[in-house]
Amino acid sequence: MSEITAQLVKQLREMTDAGMMDCKKALVEVQGDLQKAVEYLREKGLSKAAKKADRVAAEGAISVKVASDFSQACMIEVNSETDFVAKNDGFKDLVAKTSELVFAHNISEISALESLHIENQSFDEYLKTQIAKIGENIVVRKTCSIKAAQGTIVNGYVHSNGRVGVIIALKGSETNAPKLAELARNLCMHAAAMKPVYIDYSGFSAEFLEKERVAMIAEVEKENEELKRLGKPLKNVPKYISRAQLTESVLAEQEQILKDELKKQGKPEAIWDKIIPGQLERFIADNTLIDQRLTLLGQFFVMDDKKTIAQVLAEKSKEWNDSIEVAEYVRFELGEGIEKKAEDFAAEVAAQMQ
Repeated sequence: MSEITAQLVKQLREMTDAGMMDCKKALVEVQGDLQKAVEYLREKGLSKAAKKADRVAAEGAISVKVASDFSQACMIEVNSETDFVAKNDGFKDLVAKTSELVFAHNISEISALESLHIENQSFDEYLKTQIAKIGENIVVRKTCSIKAAQGTIVNGYVHSNGRVGVIIALKGSETNAPKLAELARNLCMHAAAMKPVYIDYSGFSAEFLEKERVAMIAEVEKENEELKRLGKPLKNVPKYISRAQLTESVLAEQEQILKDELKKQGKPEAIWDKIIPGQLERFIADNTLIDQRLTLLGQFFVMDDKKTIAQVLAEKSKEWNDSIEVAEYVRFELGEGIEKKAEDFAAEVAAQMQ
């Protein structure tokens, strides 16, 4: 068994935000394997790693450009070494010109920029010239472009701090294009804030759902311990965590359970149809927690938190006599997946003076 050092316990604590003794116990249980210890803490409902996973360190800007008729949109991420340079006019000009180039050529792969020209030189030469002028390494890290297909509009949003951008394409009737464009922008703003990873639950594997179900049940049970201590109402412990698991037979079984309960309570059968739909909605909400966390359609809309995005689209489809679907969704967050190396400034200066 690997030695459980104080440094290893500290590292696990930084990764998960779990208590020191919980971290030590987890490492002992898994013979010092750090990744297994992270999973152990999640399954026990003790890890808050998900809250720290998005704390990445990188500077630069996200840029989004949308056609005036909502037929096309592009998004790019350009990284700089420091926030100071990201606010530099020269850097902003570089981002704007690169965005125009990507938009004009409908580019979705960084490698495609190499064959393009800007200001009478190759893009690579242009970038090197700007790096020399600005005095800091600059990298065009990501790019995506969406051209709206027939019966589709595309819109985008970049947050005011330039660190998050989203593009969403909605499928619907051309007669509703202006309203669809506004709805798409509102959904982009929602996604910028709520960070969905997938459009819907179809991207989940059965193995992933079972693994997350164990962790999520433990998480809710842990929360309930604290709620009980505070004398507050407890949360329903889920049996399922995704709409993918709520088959017709599961919902039919739950409906029968609700009917049996109403019968026991002596509620007149004539009013069951007014009670059961709301109770089923609650059951679905309690048992789709991973959808609410990771999927756009499963999340509750920030502009109307009583309805999921899927419910909002269904409501708008009925209101506008349409059939609205999310065709494409892309979200960039500045520096996502990049870990900036911690620098010892004093040591760096000393090294340069030798």
